[in-house]
Amino acid sequence: MRYFILALAVAGIVVSALALPLHYSTSTEPCDVNAHWDCGTVNHSSFSTIAHVPVAAIGIAGYLVIGCLAFARQRFATFLAAALGFLFALRLSLIEQYGLGVWCLYCAISQAIIALILLVCFAWFAAEYFALKRAARKASS
Repeated sequence: MRYFILALAVAGIVVSALALPLHYSTSTEPCDVNAHWDCGTVNHSSFSTIAHVPVAAIGIAGYLVIGCLAFARQRFATFLAAALGFLFALRLSLIEQYGLGVWCLYCAISQAIIALILLVCFAWFAAEYFALKRAARKASS
């Protein structure tokens, strides 16, 4: 499962890296789909940075941490990092929905990726827990 999480983290890095140039761009053509889907509006809003750091750069760093933790077989730490990333992305999605009224395609894809990573991390962590529990039962009998 760690390689699957790592692959998803790489996909998240790619999506975040594609969104990063939009933050600095004056053109919104690649993402200006319609009135509800406009990456330019999202990436140029006041919510697109935290302490002058673009949210896409934070996403790249977050996915990199998740990928490294998964590769190092740090199940619980990977799960916690994924949960933190999911909550961060959920907050950004709520801002898009209720604050801006428009969605960024890259942000929506990233939200799906981090949600999938969180589910896989939970399954990976739970599988370890139940395997340890089963081993403890076998050892006691």
